[in-house]
Amino acid sequence: MFRNEIPWLSSLAESWRLRAAQGRAPHAVLIDGKPGSGKRILAGWLAGQHLDRSSNALDPAHPLEIPAHADLHWLAPEEGKHSIGVDQVRSLIAKLELTSYTGGGKAAVIEPANAMTDSAANSLLKTLEEPSGDSLIVLVVDQIGRLPATIFSRCQRITVGLPSEREATDWLRAVDAATDWQTALRLAGGAPLAALDIAGRVDEAMAMAAAFSGLADGRGSPMELAGQWAKMEPGFVLDLLAGQVQACIKQALLGKNAVHGKEFPESVIRHIDRRNLFCYLDIINRLRGQAPGSFNVALTLESLLIEWSSGLKTCRNRFGPGELLPGTVTG
Repeated sequence: MFRNEIPWLSSLAESWRLRAAQGRAPHAVLIDGKPGSGKRILAGWLAGQHLDRSSNALDPAHPLEIPAHADLHWLAPEEGKHSIGVDQVRSLIAKLELTSYTGGGKAAVIEPANAMTDSAANSLLKTLEEPSGDSLIVLVVDQIGRLPATIFSRCQRITVGLPSEREATDWLRAVDAATDWQTALRLAGGAPLAALDIAGRVDEAMAMAAAFSGLADGRGSPMELAGQWAKMEPGFVLDLLAGQVQACIKQALLGKNAVHGKEFPESVIRHIDRRNLFCYLDIINRLRGQAPGSFNVALTLESLLIEWSSGLKTCRNRFGPGELLPGTVTG
């Protein structure tokens, strides 16, 4: 399989190599960043480096390749579950305490770490502080605000930023020179790996973006649009919405010249309560970080699109800190 090295992760990789060579590599790492930035690819690379330091010549590359290694443990919500439970974490801890199969170190990746229940997170604290043997624990976080401070304080944080538009476009063209990556990247909010997912559906995504803009311009029905979009993959819809809101924020703050591609009509910018744009984006990103099935897709989209069509007048009051997200399944 062809693997394409990711240049915006290379400086993080080089920093890790240097620290490892000096014996200063941390034993617990927290990786955060926007969806589509390459967090999970970096996590897999760090685990592979820890278990096989002879692979120093390689940089993190797409697609994600989880190292096949007896001493690597990759922890995620079990099939049909929305969270990582305490029994899963306890089982992981027990495995880390065993002797290495290869006589070297051990590595564990927990993703998304913000999916751990409170009891699961609490059971991990001692291991994060005092890992057994030569262990590396990597936490991939989709929603940093949903992670307990006690976990956060025991890890070294690595934030994966998005590349510049030019760097992202150059990398995407190396993957496929025939695709209109500028449009796909704009629709993906500047996240290259998300642009890969959108690439084959650019026409569909552009039609969705136009319908979304139209709602804030007094055209279309949020209920009807939610009904159509509820039949699609939730991840695709939420990624598209996040990209559109990010573009709206950029245009509202910096002007239409800041948006590469089709900008929002000025009537949309005037209609939207700019103070609530970040609140709205936060809601969408929190939903992107939740497991499938943890929220009712139809109700969620109805709520989001009604809020957008009304100009985001009540966003902070309805969905502020501590409030349930729209459509959340509580049972």
